[in-house]
Amino acid sequence: MIEDVPSPIDFKQMPEAVEWEQSAMSKRPWRTEFFARFATEIATSPQKVRRVLEVGSGPGFLARHLLESSNDIDSYTLLDFSPAMHQLAQSRLSGFENRVRYIERDFKKDGWSEDLGSFDCIVTNQAVHELRHKRYAARLHSQMRPLLENDGLYLICDHFAGVGGQENQELYMSIEEQRDSLLAAGFTRVEEVLVKGGLVLHKTN
Repeated sequence: MIEDVPSPIDFKQMPEAVEWEQSAMSKRPWRTEFFARFATEIATSPQKVRRVLEVGSGPGFLARHLLESSNDIDSYTLLDFSPAMHQLAQSRLSGFENRVRYIERDFKKDGWSEDLGSFDCIVTNQAVHELRHKRYAARLHSQMRPLLENDGLYLICDHFAGVGGQENQELYMSIEEQRDSLLAAGFTRVEEVLVKGGLVLHKTN
């Protein structure tokens, strides 16, 4: 039996969530370049993006950037399993209360996607590896597909394994494996959008 890779962080504990929040941008300052590319892809999408779901939303870094970047987004759903992260996000997103909702669910568990509604765009940033083993990725992506409107936009950013990336090849996928996991989930158009600092952003619809 293949063992899952344990997480070194308990994101449900506020001190650990705060420590992650305070170090995330300084450890990878180029994350802002990825946030900007998320925003560009949404702004240039052939289908106007009004309803967004972020899976593994954390302390709200990406949510704030996208809400500030687009007045067209009138409904932004933040889904995370950690009440501590939601609390941090609520503080960060003060002023956007009429455009956001928070859902506390664990995307590793069956039924996480039930009764969420449908979305023009789904985004996820540095969250897929929190499945704690790469073998679960295709299944997660397949669970996203029914949540997307026809021609909806799916943007996926995560660490990658291999040269310039992470060493753990059980937890992290190579860039090629990430693409293959999306194809295995039934997406037919997968595009590599940005690669930098051990992170890769793909889009598909």
